[in-house]
Order: sequence, then C-alpha cells, then structure tokens
Amino acid sequence: MEQKLDKLTDNISDIKSLIHSFNKTLENIENRLSRLEQMDRIEHRVEVNQIDLSDIKESLQRIEDVQSNVIKEIKKNSGNAEEVKHINRRLDSHLIKLAKAEEEIIILKNK
Repeated sequence: MEQKLDKLTDNISDIKSLIHSFNKTLENIENRLSRLEQMDRIEHRVEVNQIDLSDIKESLQRIEDVQSNVIKEIKKNSGNAEEVKHINRRLDSHLIKLAKAEEEIIILKNK
C-alpha cells in the first residue's frame, strides 16, 4: 500500500514537472509568435510603401540574433526577467526607428 502511495506521489511530481516544462515551452512559443507578428506588421508596411524588404529582413535577423544572445547572457548571469523586458523594449524601439528611417528614405527618394 505504501509503495503504491509513493509511486502515486512520484507520478504526481512528474506530472507537475511536465506541466512546468510545458508552460516554459508555451511561453517560448508565445514570445516567438509575438516577434513574428511584429515582423508581419513591418512587412505589411514595407509592401505598402515599397521599401526594400531584404534590408529590413537582414536588420531584423541581426536584431533577433543580438537579442537572443543578450537574453542568453542575461539568463546565464542573473536570470532577472525585468532586465530582459527592458532590453526587449529597447530593441523594439530601435526596430521601429529603423523602419521609420527606411520609410523616410524611400519617401525622399521618390520626391
């Protein structure tokens, strides 16, 4: 009887760890979807304004690479989620500035 109870307790513990792992995976997927949504919004603006997509995609890729490296380093060093959010906000604002500057360049070229 005690063995069954211990096994049941172990199984519950395993289920809890699986749920925790699933939640982390879900958060990662949600973060990736959020980035893809931002990329889709920018691509739509680019198509409307006929901005060169390749330059923006390369910039986005570099930003994502830098962002993922920074996030890895921060998690490795401190694990402070607040710093990650701050860095994400800064990178997002830089991305928006980059897109606006590209739009202005295209508009000026067309004039």
